[in-house]
Amino acid sequence: MIGTYGHGTENDFVLIFDPESKVEILSEQVQAICNRKTGIGCDGFIRIGKDSGKWFMDYRNSDGSVAEMCGNGIRVMAKYLTEKGHQAAGIFPINTRDGMKYLSVPETGDITVNMGQIREVFGEISVTANGHTWTGYNIDMGNPHAVVFVDDINQVGDLLTAPIVEPADEYPDGVNVEFVQFLPDGELKMRVHERGVGETKSCGTGTCAVALAASLKKRKGLPANWIINPPGGRLSVEIDSHSNAILTGPAVLIEDYDLSKYL
Repeated sequence: MIGTYGHGTENDFVLIFDPESKVEILSEQVQAICNRKTGIGCDGFIRIGKDSGKWFMDYRNSDGSVAEMCGNGIRVMAKYLTEKGHQAAGIFPINTRDGMKYLSVPETGDITVNMGQIREVFGEISVTANGHTWTGYNIDMGNPHAVVFVDDINQVGDLLTAPIVEPADEYPDGVNVEFVQFLPDGELKMRVHERGVGETKSCGTGTCAVALAASLKKRKGLPANWIINPPGGRLSVEIDSHSNAILTGPAVLIEDYDLSKYL
């Protein structure tokens, strides 16, 4: 079995092409592949399958847990499909555990994905990391996000352990936590701790959650557009008048690997 390593704003993945669902994927295998010391090393694993004749993204976090959706991962999957000749460039759907997503994939350049509707879950939350506590926004992007705004992104400290988010019962399956700073030019800078992974260089669904939270904080009406800068690069997010999050950014395939010792 050949796997392909790629990334979207340095949020990195290993992908396999398995449209007939012949490969059984165990959490221990995903952990071994994603391990940065003894495996290939990546934030997540994507099995490219099919469901009712449509492409399906079977996404796993680096700890082997199943996830609903990954905004950077789905762009990298779309890049794989077009670059490897399985799908013509243009507009096409990819199904996920969070429903069908439609992508616009040019021959070259950034890829756009309509991530679907995004909403605020009302009720105050708090996030504690490295002795600091902030109140923030509970955002549902099909997967859960806690977004807090800080004066200086450096005051967050290291994110080696998961931040404490309260009330915990809001997130029975864990939560992605985004820390955000407004920049003087109106853009946003962010860091993220992803559930089941740890701190990553970028998070596609996280940038969408940040865009909505920033619009709420600044009391901007919709539609709204934001440029967001995670450590791994630069992404743009539009929240349209129907509360759909439209994410645009790069996707890159790097290298193929023989996964026979893992799968």
